[in-house]
Order: sequence, then C-alpha cells, then structure tokens
Amino acid sequence: MITTKYVNYRQVLNLSGAHLILISIWCTLIAVLFYFFNWQWMIIPWVPVALIGTAEAFLVGFKNNQAYDRLWEARKIWGGIVNSSRSFASMVYAFDTKNEEIGTFDLEDRKRRIVYRHIAWLYTFREQLLIPTEWEHISSENKFGNINLRRNRLIKAGFPDYGRAPIFLHKYLSEEEYDLKDEYKNFATYLNARQAKDINELKNLNVISEFNQMQLQTCLNEFYAFQGQAERIKKFPSPRQFASTAFVFNILFIMLLPLGLVNEFAKLGDFGIWASIPFCIIIGWIYIIMELVGDYSENPFAGLMFDVPMLSICRTIEIDLLQMAGETDLPEPIASKHGVLI
Repeated sequence: MITTKYVNYRQVLNLSGAHLILISIWCTLIAVLFYFFNWQWMIIPWVPVALIGTAEAFLVGFKNNQAYDRLWEARKIWGGIVNSSRSFASMVYAFDTKNEEIGTFDLEDRKRRIVYRHIAWLYTFREQLLIPTEWEHISSENKFGNINLRRNRLIKAGFPDYGRAPIFLHKYLSEEEYDLKDEYKNFATYLNARQAKDINELKNLNVISEFNQMQLQTCLNEFYAFQGQAERIKKFPSPRQFASTAFVFNILFIMLLPLGLVNEFAKLGDFGIWASIPFCIIIGWIYIIMELVGDYSENPFAGLMFDVPMLSICRTIEIDLLQMAGETDLPEPIASKHGVLI
C-alpha cells in the first residue's frame, strides 16, 4: 500500500517509466517523418481519434471502478479479520474453570495454544494469498513481468519479516502441527478446523458452556467466511474480456494519437509540428496511467506496492493478542518504507 500523501516521481516512473519512453519515441518519430519527409498519407483527421479516445476513457473508467471495488473489498475483509480476531481472543482469555479435572496451568496452556494457533493462521493465510496466479503481473512472461518480479524482490528486501511465515509458524505451532503444513494444500483451513476441535473439547470438559462454544464457533465461521471472500478475489480475476479490451483499445488510441494530433498542430506552422510532441506524450501518458492504475489495483494480493498491507495487519493483530495474554516481549509494528506499507 502506498502511504505517501502524494505519489512521488519515483513511484510514477517505477510504474510507467518504460511506457513513457515508448510513447515519447513514437510521438517523436511521427513528428520527424511529417516534418522532414512530408508524409501526408499517414495523417488522419482528428475527429475519429477523439471518438476513440472518448470511448476508451469510458471503458478505462469502468475498469478502474471495478478494480477499486476489488481492492476496497479486500481491505474490508482484513478489517473484519482484525475485529473478529480481537473478539475471539478476548473470549478465549475470559475462560475460567472450576473443574478439578483440568487445572489452572493446563487451562492457561490450552488458551495460549488456541490463540497462538490463530496467529499462525493469520500468517499462513497471508502466505497463501501471496502465491502468484497466472493472470497477475508478477507471473507475466515478458520484460514487464521481470520488472514486476524485481519490484517484488525489492519490497521483500526492504521488510525483513516479509517472507518469515515458516519462522512464525514454528514459533506459534506445536511440532506436530508444524510438521503437517506440507500435507495440506490449504493449511489455513486445517488450522481453523483444529481450533473448532479444541474448543469442542473444552466444552466437553465443562470448562466452557455450550453457549460459549457457540460464540467461539461463530468467530471461527467468520474466519472461514473472510478466508473464502479473500480467496474469491485472489482466484477469480477481473473478467479478462473487459480488462484486455481496455488494454487493446488504449494501445490503439495511443498509436493513432500522434497521427491525428500532428496535423492539427501543423496548422500553427513548423513550430507547431514540434510542439505536438510534448502534448502528444502528455495525453498518451495520462491514458497509460489510468490503465495501469486499474490494472494493478485489481489484484490486491499480488505482493506489490498496490496491495492490501497484510503483513502490517497480521503484526497488529499479533501484538494485540500477545498483550491480551499478558506477554511483554512483543514484536515491533510494521512501518512503511520508501512510501510503501506491506
């Protein structure tokens, strides 16, 4: 997630620098050919170019709205996880027992194990959401895909805890549970199911009432719901018939833009031909930025700077839950670096 109030030039160039160079070369080439070779045959009227630009603006606007909806829904999902996690842990730590079959020390150990397992679920869930899908930018098999891969590695390098999920799992899970992580394709689902089993066992020992079990199970059901909602966003792309069409139309418009613009500026004289270059670059770059903003925002779990800051949210929940347990050796919150929070 970008945290700076305004997007700085480094972030802009990181996103669209290569596109800006290509647009500049194309616009300059058309102006040179028109000025030195007087290639009138390649010039087209401005009206059809303007119509294409207007249609593209509507299409890109629709795409960006849908991308924002996916991004904002992803953030609301993790906001719900925060609230439900605090409620879940507060209810767990409210347990008290008068049953002689289970002592105070044993109960405290069970409480800690349940809460620790939930922290492990958070980091497991986050790690699963970061697995690339074939339609995300980081999976592209081209030069721009390699650029996104380098962006991802750069972000990882800036945050030491980015890829330490196995360490957290080893810290918060028993050896038996930790050894099972490679046996389950969806280990987060298994951890939630294990929580339900332990809570049911506490009910059978009369440590908690049936009503308490129902409340805790409701929280677990919410975690299942949040997980399913996030997986829906992760595993179902923004419909490619809309996204790809907007991309193709954008390329078509930018290719035609200097062909119509240079003739209009040529009416001002020879100076107008060269003056068309910066205006052509600016217009084309604006359309490219609109396209890229929507294109990157539609994948909020891609491991790039446009993501929902899942690591920061997991750390916030981890700190809150450990404090509820009375622990004082707490990890540091995740802070933004170079204007990016992950």
